[in-house]
Amino acid sequence: MFEGSSRKLRSEETWAEVRRGWERGETGASLARRYDVGLANLWRRRASEGWRRRDGENDPAPEPLEGWDRHARRRLEEYQVRVEETRMLAESLAGAMTGGPLAGVPLWHVAFVLRWRAERLGPETAAEDREYLSQYPWTAGFWDGDGRLAALEDLDAMVLDANREQWREEMGLPVGAAESVP
Repeated sequence: MFEGSSRKLRSEETWAEVRRGWERGETGASLARRYDVGLANLWRRRASEGWRRRDGENDPAPEPLEGWDRHARRRLEEYQVRVEETRMLAESLAGAMTGGPLAGVPLWHVAFVLRWRAERLGPETAAEDREYLSQYPWTAGFWDGDGRLAALEDLDAMVLDANREQWREEMGLPVGAAESVP
């Protein structure tokens, strides 16, 4: 027995609404879901009818693929993790910057803490820091022959250069991709 076509036929008014939404910046996926049209058909119409997005600062934000509620919940979770990480970092840095041990300072902040301590906690602390960090061969260039600490930007560059692979891994760069960075 022949069954009728399962094609969805939408009125021109519906397609006009879809087009207006797309041209205002909404995503094709959110429009396809809202108006129950096929995404492939939406793209075909867009191409054949020459739809163009509006340029302008007042365009509405396009609805995320997962919808606004799920997007907002995910962003809230990301925010809460970021706040907790920032607080942990602040505690670690505050402890070291008030004379506590360097051992808990995250790698990417060692240069800043060293400069800060050298400038504010005096030569005894700077000498202790140099002694402590001598266990890491890549820190040898931090000080000149007279025991003076390098400039902050130079220290940051040395930390990054010596720990390049760790940085690339933390940034999610796969082996072989963007090898010139950093």
